[in-house]
Amino acid sequence: MDFKFIKFELEQDVCAITLNRPDVLNSFNTEMGLELQELLDYCATHSDIRAISITGEGRAFCAGQDLAEAISGKFEIEQIVRNTYNPIITKIRNIPKPVIAAVNGVAAGAGANIALSCDIVIASDNSSFIQSFSSIGLIPDSAGTYFLPRLVGIAKATTLTMLGEKISASEAENIGMIYKSVPKDEFESFVADLSVKLAKMPTYGLALTKKALNASFENSLDKQLNLEAELQNLAGESYDYKEGVNSFLEKRKPTFIGK
Repeated sequence: MDFKFIKFELEQDVCAITLNRPDVLNSFNTEMGLELQELLDYCATHSDIRAISITGEGRAFCAGQDLAEAISGKFEIEQIVRNTYNPIITKIRNIPKPVIAAVNGVAAGAGANIALSCDIVIASDNSSFIQSFSSIGLIPDSAGTYFLPRLVGIAKATTLTMLGEKISASEAENIGMIYKSVPKDEFESFVADLSVKLAKMPTYGLALTKKALNASFENSLDKQLNLEAELQNLAGESYDYKEGVNSFLEKRKPTFIGK
């Protein structure tokens, strides 16, 4: 695959994706959005890819939508949301593999919400998050109104989205928006180590965990308990479960294959 606005590397069962429009803070145009969708589809269907990371080139993670494209008249805003961002969020949430957002700088607008849709969010301590929609008269998209209240509560989410306040990586960690803020000089190695660690884990079980967590947003307690039983049965039939139990009994390190 040859992309214009996306870079990626495949190493140690990890697909490391880099948004690559640094001159505009990696903001999305339609072409970059379609490229990311294509690459996520590729990752979903290749068993040799067992974990995914997404970061940005240069000093930003992603500044959201390229506003020059948005006001060009080529696309309606609804078209952009439905064709660029909604599929990206859906693919990240449904891909049966762990996805890390490696936030290396500012994450604004849709860029912030793409990060928050990932399974694990790591941020360099010089990065920041901002729900910048209100400053131009728009509402949060890319599932911002879905994930943010669930992460930080309705009161904080309302304030962040209406006032458009920028918050630091450390504050984002403190309020439970992200997993961890990491010193800038340790960031790349931390993300690389975590990505490889996840890729070596029983990723079939992780995929089932992700499926259960997704369903928990809508299920009643009884439905969730039933789903847990069904998914646990699938996990219990996997190679990785047998390998995990046998390695424990044999006092050796397990070798998982994601099946």
